[in-house]
Amino acid sequence: MAFRTLDDLGDIKGKRALVRVDLNVPMADGRVTDETRMRALLPTVLELADKGAKVLLLAHFGRPKGAKHSEMSVSMVLDSLQEVLGREIMFVPEITGDVVAQSVGILADGDIALLENTRFWSGEEKNDPELARAVAANGDFYVNDAFSAAHRAHMSTEGLAHVLPAFAGRAMEAELKALQAALGAPEHPVAAVVGGAKVSTKLDVLNNLVTQVDHLIIGGGMANTFLAARGVNVGKSLCEHDLADQANAIMDAADSAGCTVHLPYDVVTSREFRANPPIRTVNVHEVAADEMILDVGPAAVEALADVLKNCRTLVWNGPLGAFEIEPFDAATVSLARTAAALTREGSLVSVAGGGDTVAALAHAGVTEDFTFVSTAGGAFLEWMEGKPLPGVDALNLA
Repeated sequence: MAFRTLDDLGDIKGKRALVRVDLNVPMADGRVTDETRMRALLPTVLELADKGAKVLLLAHFGRPKGAKHSEMSVSMVLDSLQEVLGREIMFVPEITGDVVAQSVGILADGDIALLENTRFWSGEEKNDPELARAVAANGDFYVNDAFSAAHRAHMSTEGLAHVLPAFAGRAMEAELKALQAALGAPEHPVAAVVGGAKVSTKLDVLNNLVTQVDHLIIGGGMANTFLAARGVNVGKSLCEHDLADQANAIMDAADSAGCTVHLPYDVVTSREFRANPPIRTVNVHEVAADEMILDVGPAAVEALADVLKNCRTLVWNGPLGAFEIEPFDAATVSLARTAAALTREGSLVSVAGGGDTVAALAHAGVTEDFTFVSTAGGAFLEWMEGKPLPGVDALNLA
């Protein structure tokens, strides 16, 4: 797709930039506990400010459902945002009207303001064009730097792009380029790792991927459902037995598309779901009736590493086992480190995303070694499902 970036802006000194960012960050006891999304907006916001624009930040926080709640005000994250940016930020308790206009009048070129939670206004989630025009009245151009909210057709993610000249911010630009390299126009062979607990949450992902990739590696609790569908007794493992037909249909679709599906043939089992319990590593056909499959076995992981060595592109979403609990993190850590090493040597383009995935790669110590790690959850999944992303499509110049 073709879209404008900050490189296309020209002279913006004194111009008003409405910038959609993601500040929906986790908090505990009134403090931000993870600043990852805040750090992601640094390049765009600082570049605009340093070029003399008046930067007006738009963001949502929580699910206030069109009503004002003091505990969901974006002012809750203001202190942390100022620390991350290293700049003073004016808070504006509105998103339209005279209050915003007067605040913009006070701002000097290069100053930054944070407008109130866009979801306090019901027109945000309804993508109300009147609200979009009212917000746009205080801006000269619009920048979307919140890929994680791009799967929502909301006023601040989609509507504004039709009212003002629209540009992708640096984080959005990097995300779109990475996704294009991973599934848009990837270099083959392409492998996808899809893990997690339940097949039911990723049916659309799997159905789309078998038509896009050469190798589909299924792990986590999801693999148990596929094994059971193939007649394997998975004991007391997490398994959606009622999805056997859907699992077999995905396998059949993969065969028709020339996609090889990789399921574990050795697994790590235990009778207890806790840290460091007694475990067994067995062939999938040797799982006892009272055991749970909690990780992919070492022989299967070694074979999967060989698959990646013959691939040029990797898309990763979800862990291979119960990685939060040792020793069931072993398969995820091992394969992630293989992917990281291949990426470092330049033979593999690796793109990963999703909450558990980000945590798993951080646990493996390889986040910086992957080509791109997306912090987006729902938007990344919907992209993997092949669904249109309204916030992205609105930026498309084609």
